[in-house]
Amino acid sequence: MRTFVRLAAAVGVLAAVAAASLAIGARALGPGEVWHGLTDASAAGATVVRQLRLPRTVLGLLIGVALGLAGALMQALTRNPLADPGLLGVNAGASAAVVTAIAYLGVTDLGGYVWFAFGGAALVSVVVWAVAGGRGASPGGLALSGTAVTAALYAYVSAVQLLDTASLDRMRFWTAGSLAAARPGTAALIAPFVAAGVLITAVLARPLNALSLGDDAARALGAHPGRIRVAAAVAIVLLCGAATAACGPIVFLGLMVPHLVRPITGPDVRLLLAFSAVLAPALLLASDVLGRVVARPGELPVGVVTAVAGGCCFLAIVRRRRA
Repeated sequence: MRTFVRLAAAVGVLAAVAAASLAIGARALGPGEVWHGLTDASAAGATVVRQLRLPRTVLGLLIGVALGLAGALMQALTRNPLADPGLLGVNAGASAAVVTAIAYLGVTDLGGYVWFAFGGAALVSVVVWAVAGGRGASPGGLALSGTAVTAALYAYVSAVQLLDTASLDRMRFWTAGSLAAARPGTAALIAPFVAAGVLITAVLARPLNALSLGDDAARALGAHPGRIRVAAAVAIVLLCGAATAACGPIVFLGLMVPHLVRPITGPDVRLLLAFSAVLAPALLLASDVLGRVVARPGELPVGVVTAVAGGCCFLAIVRRRRA
């Protein structure tokens, strides 16, 4: 019962942040104006709400769910508290592949970005795992390997931007991680991939609880560690690839949220995934709203805000583990 109340409270927080995302921006709207904008196409604020803020908020919800689940899934799968799509190179691989497609292959639409993002995320995941030692990879080794590969890939992304000035305008906001380019059809393009990743993750929730006890214990409980890892890898690629294709690399969200919710959920992976799926989009939308407020009349990309907050969180995690 207590867990249900906490989950309901988390959903309430998400609803409040989503409402703030619809109301706050370059032009502040009251609750009544937001409601009329949603329900009446002829209302004064309808264009702002329907064409700009609603697509942005819906996309933020999808991206938050995808990255929150991906981070929680990676931490549960690897038993590594530092696992994160950004730290382990998954987002960087997707970014490098998309930037290559933009600069050298002339791809300009989200429908094309998605497939390159999936390929880049999958390839770099394998490279990081292999460099870290394969089956013998330690949590620290994975973090170091991911950091090195991420740095190399982002250096490549920066070099492409400098060399291809014609593509620079298309890439500069995307590579910072931003929801500002959301349009009414953006969320619909990535929704099937996110939905598939969420479905796989939901199926894996119970087997991951068994896997957390170790491979031998998982087999004794009827689970198949090899199949679980392959399915989890597919889910992570789907979630991270879709998120990165839609709005660029957003780092640290998948690292922060599982650590924030773990004191509430304890070791139960099912609860960890459920709370991460609710609170990650709340944190992402709150960061997006903050980015609109602190730099008025302009705005900071949400990826910049999450990077600052996540960097502080990462340092706190490292210091706590040392203690």
